Amino acid sequence: MLGWKYEKFKAELPQDKFEELLQLFQELLLYSSGNVEDAIKWMMELDREYNITNDDYAIQDFLEDLIKKGFITSDDKQLGLIPTAKMDIQFRKQALNEVFGKIKKSFSGQHHTFKTGKGDEFTAEIRPFQFGDNLEDLEYTESIRNAQINRGFDDFSLEYDDLLVKDTLYQSNMSSVLMIDVSHSMILYGEDRITPAKKVAMALAEYITRRYPNDTLDIVAFGDEAWTIGIDELPYLQVGPYHTNTLAALELASSILRKRKNPNKQIFMITDGKPTCIKRGNKLYKNPMGLDRMIVNRCFNQAAKLKKLGVPITTFMIARDAYLQKFVEKFSEINGGKAFYSDLNALGNFVIKDYRHSKNKKGR
Repeated sequence: MLGWKYEKFKAELPQDKFEELLQLFQELLLYSSGNVEDAIKWMMELDREYNITNDDYAIQDFLEDLIKKGFITSDDKQLGLIPTAKMDIQFRKQALNEVFGKIKKSFSGQHHTFKTGKGDEFTAEIRPFQFGDNLEDLEYTESIRNAQINRGFDDFSLEYDDLLVKDTLYQSNMSSVLMIDVSHSMILYGEDRITPAKKVAMALAEYITRRYPNDTLDIVAFGDEAWTIGIDELPYLQVGPYHTNTLAALELASSILRKRKNPNKQIFMITDGKPTCIKRGNKLYKNPMGLDRMIVNRCFNQAAKLKKLGVPITTFMIARDAYLQKFVEKFSEINGGKAFYSDLNALGNFVIKDYRHSKNKKGR
C-alpha cells in the first residue's frame, strides 16, 4: 500500500571528534612548520579559550590517537614527536580539498594539445574518416545519415566518403617545476603568505599524482639561493631571513627541465615580491630598494632563454603594487608566459585552471 511513513526526526550526528581536531591540528602543524609540540601547545590554548574538546575526549586522548593511528611518532633519538609519512599524505589530501575542491580521479588524465586527429580522448566534434583511423571510432548514426543524404533511401549503400569518425585529441605528458618564494617578505608585516603558498603547492602535487600520474613535478624553494625540496618537505618549509633571488631559481628550474626527456615543460612561480638579489661570483649582490636594473635585466634575460627552450613561466604575484605588476608583465611578455595578480584565497583556483589547460603543439 502506497503512502507516507513518518518517523521521529534524527538530527545529523556531529563530525567525529578526532577528525574534527585533526583538521585543526594539521592547520597548526602547517603554521609551526612541523613542530608537533608547538601545535599541541596551541591546541591546548585554544581548548582553554574555546572549549574545543569535552569531558569524553580531551587533548591527551587526541594525542594518543594521533600516535595510535600513525600520524605522529617519536623521532630516532626519542627527543620528541614528529609527523609521519601518513601525515604528509593527509596534508596533501586536505590541501587538495581545501584549495581545489573535490576533484575525482581520472583513469587516463593527460594534457591536451592543440592538435586533433588520432588521439586518446573524444571531443564533441566529428570529422571525415581518414585512412588509419580506428574503426571503433566510427560515428555510425551520422555515417548512415550521410549515405541516405548522398544516395537516397531506395538504393541505399554506404561508401567511403560517407564515413564519419569521432574526433579525438592528442595527449602528452608534462614536466613541471614549481618555484616557491621563501624570502622574508612572505611573512613581512605580520601577514602570513607562505602557508597559503605551501597549501597550493601541496594541492598541486596531489592533483598531479592523481590526475596525471605520468607527469613529473619538481619543487624549488628560493631566497638568497635556490634549492630543490621533496614533496614530503612542503608542509615544513620555513621562511628565512632571505632576499629574493629569482634568477637563481629560474636557472635551477631550467637545469632540472633540461634533464627531462619530455618535450613538454613549464614553470610555475609563486612569489610576493620583486627580485632583490643575484649571485656575482661567490658573493650576493643585494638591493631591496626599488627595481634594480642589473637584477631585473638578468631575470629578463633568463626569461628569454627559457622561451627559446619552449618553457613558459606562469607567475602568481601576490602583490598589487603597480611597479611590481609592470615588472611581471614585462617578464611574462619576454617569456611568452602568463601572469596572475591574485589575493591568497584565489591562488589555488588560478593554479589548477592554468595547469589543466596547459597545451602544446607536439602530440605524441
